[in-house]
This record gives sequence, structure tokens and C-alpha cells, in this order.
Amino acid sequence: MYRYWTGTEWTAAITANPATTPPPTGPATQAPVPPAPQQPRKLGWWLGGTAAVVALLLVLWLVAQNIGSIVNGTPDPTTSPASNPTQNVCPALDPDQSTEPPPQRNDGRVHGGKISYPMLESPWGPVSGDNRVPFARDVAEQSVMVQENYDGAGASWVASVLVSELVAGDGFFSPKEGSEIVMRCVVGRFYGDAVVDRQDLVSKAMKVDGHDAWVVESQLSFDIPNLETKGELAIVVVVDTGVESASLYYASIPDTVPDLVDDARWVLDNLKVDA
Repeated sequence: MYRYWTGTEWTAAITANPATTPPPTGPATQAPVPPAPQQPRKLGWWLGGTAAVVALLLVLWLVAQNIGSIVNGTPDPTTSPASNPTQNVCPALDPDQSTEPPPQRNDGRVHGGKISYPMLESPWGPVSGDNRVPFARDVAEQSVMVQENYDGAGASWVASVLVSELVAGDGFFSPKEGSEIVMRCVVGRFYGDAVVDRQDLVSKAMKVDGHDAWVVESQLSFDIPNLETKGELAIVVVVDTGVESASLYYASIPDTVPDLVDDARWVLDNLKVDA
């Protein structure tokens, strides 16, 4: 229904057809409102409009908060670190990203990003690349076969150590924040649909060749069909290697080959920042 505004007051009469001429009646009993052009107004319209504006502002605020948490790498407070993490900060796989390792120097070290480590000998294999590591480019990796074709479809499980340059997050997260983001994404990406229990053993600041860094070590437990190992040690180190860059060391050692843990720790102790 519609009521008419005379320019100074509301009429008492209402009508379903705002085009009709209002009858000469007295003002409504409600208090006057500021003057406006003489035109029919639908009762209750301003209430609905105000509610819609408030709802829209609330939605925009929530979206802004969500975007801010993604950009700043803020962990989801509703996600337990002992379960699969939220995936909202993890970059999608790029099928066009090269799986070749970056060019290596002839100095007996494995170089990736701006860090390097002494090349491991047998049973560790030759240097290879990888395009699955979240946020990483120029990945240089060594691995040891642990269980070949465990699923009957060609998938194999390996122990691995690698170094790389970080892509997303350069310049906007600290080594501590970066290490947590990468660990969460690794847990969410490398284990398919399996439920992964994560127990952090170490999370602390350290120095790598004089540069600020943060290390996170986590024991991961899972049950993947036909896979013999039910867990592994994961090590993530993010090194501050410049104003707008960071580098990554990542190791995963299945529980079925515990002797390789010493190699992963030896690599960590011998990381160097390239000149």
C-alpha cells in the first residue's frame, strides 16, 4: 500500500494505486519527517532497503576478512593442526611448470632457490625436479625409492630432500608464517584423500648461514591403502634470503626407513645461502 507526502506531512489515507489523486484528508498521526519531493512512497520500503544495505556491508566485511587472512597467510583458527588443513591458502598445481631441476653448479652441492646443500651419495638418487611442491619454483630434489607401484597404478612412495625458491608469499610473510603455510599445504596435497594426523615436534627460529629462518618438524600419521608406511617425518625450513625472496628446504622421511632421518638432519645442518 502507498501513502502520500504533501511536502510537509503524510496524508492519513492509503491506496493501492499511487497514480490516483489523494483525498483531502488530514495528516497521519505519525511524526513528520524531513521534506522531500512530493511523490508516492511505499510503506516499509526504507526498512527493507536499510536491511539490504546492512546485509551487503556485512557480506563485504566478511569477504574482506577472508581475503586478508589468505593474503597474510593467517591460519584458520577453526582448523586443528592435528587434522587435514584448510586449502584456501594453497596454490593450484600448474601443469605447465617445469619438472626439470634448475641448472646445477659443478661444486658438489645441490642448488635450489638461493640455498644449497652438499649432494647426498647412494642410496640417494641424482638431482631431479618437482612441480608439486606448494609455492615452489626451481626445485632441486634427491630421493630414495621406498615402495614402488604401491597402488598397482604406477604410484611410488619415496623419501626426499629438496631445496627451492618460494613463489607466492615472497615479501609478505615471515619465515615462521611461511613455514606453517607450506607445511599445511604439503599435508593437504601429498596424501590424497587420506586423513593425516599431524603432531608438531619442533617449531622454532634458527639461522641458516647467518640468515633468519624458521624450522617446523612434524610427525605425520596416515593410512593409505597398500602403502606399508603409516607415517613419516616432515621437515620444513623457510629461509629469509632477501628483501623480496625466501627459500625452502623440505624433507620427508617415511617411518619404514628411519636410518634416512640422519641424512635429512645432516642436510639441514649444512644448508648454505648462495652468494
